Amino acid sequence: MKTVRRLLYRDIAGAVGFVTLAFLSLFFFIDFVDELQDVGKNGYGIVHALLACALELPGHFYELFPISVLIGTIFALARMAQSSEFTILRTGGLGPGRALGLLTLLAIGFALLNFAVGDYVAPLSEREAVALKASFRGGRELGRTGAWLKDTRKDSNGRDVNIAVNVKRTTPDGVLEGVRIFESDADHRETARVVARRARIGDGQWTLEDVQITEWPGGASQPGEPLPRVREESLARAQWPSSLDAGVVAAAVLPVSTMSTVELWRYSRHLTNQEQASQRQSIQFWKKALYPFSCLVMVALALPFAYLSARRGGISYKVFGGILLGISFVLLNNVAGFLGVLREWTPWVAAAAPGLLYLLLSMAAFTWLVRYR
Repeated sequence: MKTVRRLLYRDIAGAVGFVTLAFLSLFFFIDFVDELQDVGKNGYGIVHALLACALELPGHFYELFPISVLIGTIFALARMAQSSEFTILRTGGLGPGRALGLLTLLAIGFALLNFAVGDYVAPLSEREAVALKASFRGGRELGRTGAWLKDTRKDSNGRDVNIAVNVKRTTPDGVLEGVRIFESDADHRETARVVARRARIGDGQWTLEDVQITEWPGGASQPGEPLPRVREESLARAQWPSSLDAGVVAAAVLPVSTMSTVELWRYSRHLTNQEQASQRQSIQFWKKALYPFSCLVMVALALPFAYLSARRGGISYKVFGGILLGISFVLLNNVAGFLGVLREWTPWVAAAAPGLLYLLLSMAAFTWLVRYR
């Protein structure tokens, strides 16, 4: 059995590695062509573009590896079936259950590799890529409306203060620019507005620079109420207490690809605690947590191809079928995520449904082929 295991693992791992290398080379070329439009601007050169594309490769590996596992496993098993190697192995005692067990162990290894890259290597490299590009662009713009964060704290009288923070852009060293802070009381009446040119995140407080503070001691007036007394103040530097730490702010201002599974979970919990919409982030957390296990689904999808007769089409047709299966899985996975947000499905159900569906289909096809073919 060790010889059989070595034969299967060597052929499948080699095919998966070749397909992965081909995919990464293709996406590296596409990213490089896309980066060429920025070459020559603000000192951004060819070397910087190549480095930025290289830093994005771990993220591409994480996203593409399950599809590479599917195509590579299909190619290896179809080739063995065409050359009658798999038939000889079946005659020598490699039953369906044993074959499924051997490939499951290999799939677990693929899943662990994908998890390690996606949770440790890819977030770090993506952050470095974002910082590299931002260093030549003078910062990173956060869209037309900026990034919004929410916080709560107690005032000197022990009353709740609701806080909304808006950030327009970030600098390469993590400093926030174009910061606006809105404070309101329990009745949602605005009590203070703080506008700062820059903000640095500290332990339990932010350091604001070039600050304009506007306060309404009795709360902003409502229609029909007398105008409250307004107090305005300009400061070169001010300390603003906040429980928003660097991790929460980074999760709000950086792409999702820069966050690990734990960071996504913490950010979704923060949104829930602040009574903000967290459905999208919760689904992203479950998708990231379950995505490495899609390697098991891909191997299960590939196994039935070993039991197809070699006369029913060549290897190219089977590989093409594997590509279509992989594309359909990615599409269904993305559609399920969007539908989960729109329909407010249970997050783990929206994230796990595509994988479970394809796993059931693969097991049904495998059982039918073993029993009737």
